[in-house]
Amino acid sequence: MKHSKEGKKSKKVIIISIIILLVAAISALLYFFYIYPNFISKETSVEEAEVQDNNLNVVVEEKKVQIFQGDDRPIAVMIDNHSDAWPQAGLNKAYIVYEIIVEGGETRLMAVFKGQDLEKIGPVRSSRHYFLDYAMENDAIYTHFGWSPQAESDISTYKINNINGLIESSATFWRVKDKVSPHNAVTSTKALLDVAEKRKYATTSNKKSVLNYTTDEVNLENGEDALTVTIPHSQLQTVKYIYDEENKTYKRFARNKAQTDWDTKEAVTTKNIIIEFCDNYTLTDSENKGRQGLKNIGTFDGYYITNGKAIKIKCTKESRSEQTVYKDLDGKEIKVNDGNTFVNICPINANVSIEGE
Repeated sequence: MKHSKEGKKSKKVIIISIIILLVAAISALLYFFYIYPNFISKETSVEEAEVQDNNLNVVVEEKKVQIFQGDDRPIAVMIDNHSDAWPQAGLNKAYIVYEIIVEGGETRLMAVFKGQDLEKIGPVRSSRHYFLDYAMENDAIYTHFGWSPQAESDISTYKINNINGLIESSATFWRVKDKVSPHNAVTSTKALLDVAEKRKYATTSNKKSVLNYTTDEVNLENGEDALTVTIPHSQLQTVKYIYDEENKTYKRFARNKAQTDWDTKEAVTTKNIIIEFCDNYTLTDSENKGRQGLKNIGTFDGYYITNGKAIKIKCTKESRSEQTVYKDLDGKEIKVNDGNTFVNICPINANVSIEGE
């Protein structure tokens, strides 16, 4: 009887042990097949969220305004705009181009570059003193091939970092054979930076942009339609911009001729157009060549045009070296689309035409 009781007791112990082992095994299986996968999934989700956050941060970083990135100091180059100088090289790579009347009803361009590596810019032409105002407000190294008497004086007075083709070697400025002098002098960004470094000019700048760029698309919903913009600077020089709806840019024409790049043959285009109405007048200098002056200090009427729309604006410049501030008629600084800009400064009485369909 004793052995029988001990046997029954041993069987109970074995059964209990088996049950415990089965419970443990089932628990383990449940853990690995249900709980652990969910846990892994949660861990992965957290990791994925972190990756997504990191990617979001990258996107945010990449969403900075492209046209004005980096701390490279701008380089402003005077560009010949006589018809014998067409086509010009480099205009599409400038973040801003100023066009202002000079003597004889011609206009001259000042193209401002930042962080570009261009093998040909030009044709380069001589300085006029009022272009210095816009070189200063962009904190640009000012590049020209010759100068008017007042420009020479003002460059000295304002201590403007400048590079003059008249005194530089053919390594910095050279003449090409496919155009005639004086419309054939060109340069490159590398050549200009080499001179700047030799002269110990600053080649970096932290000055804020003149224009209030934004990465959010500006559509000027309340603006008037602006599919064709015509700007008569003078009887000789009329500029026209025609909107390319597919690319959301404006193609540039001058004297009814499409403007193209010298080397790439691509159309000269711009994302933004600013028009400013300022009085110009004829100087009485010793050379009596009909050179112009510009009354650009104060507040002047204008337009901001982008994406097929135009609004009226006010353009305020408090001194020659101060940055121009562009505001809408509610007094708010305008936001400018990320992209290049042509600033056409034309006479107050210019009969500017802005047309829709």
